[in-house]
Amino acid sequence: MKLKSMAVTSATFLALSACANTGAGYLPIVDGPKNAAYSADLNECRSLAEQRNYTNGDVKNDALLGAGIGALVGAADEGVEGAIGGLLIGGLLGGGGRAWETQDERKEIVMNCLKLRGHRIVG
Repeated sequence: MKLKSMAVTSATFLALSACANTGAGYLPIVDGPKNAAYSADLNECRSLAEQRNYTNGDVKNDALLGAGIGALVGAADEGVEGAIGGLLIGGLLGGGGRAWETQDERKEIVMNCLKLRGHRIVG
């Protein structure tokens, strides 16, 4: 019974994560003109940010760490069934949390790239 509620929680978490902004599509606030040069720079900076993908080593490491901790906690509480549920939940939470941070990193890449190209980024 507890495994079923863990599965529902995991599915909800995945659905919410899928709806999140990708970070690379971020549109910063600019103090200055939004002309053709700005549009071209924005597109190039977004392409650059997309290179920081969500399957990077940091996300994989955090997913593995979360899965290991979840499996240990689940096994201690409910045996094999708890270990399996803990493994799934821990992996999703660990990897999902780090993927959320990757989204923020992608936004920063867009902003820094535009700044280095001479655009005044406010936020």
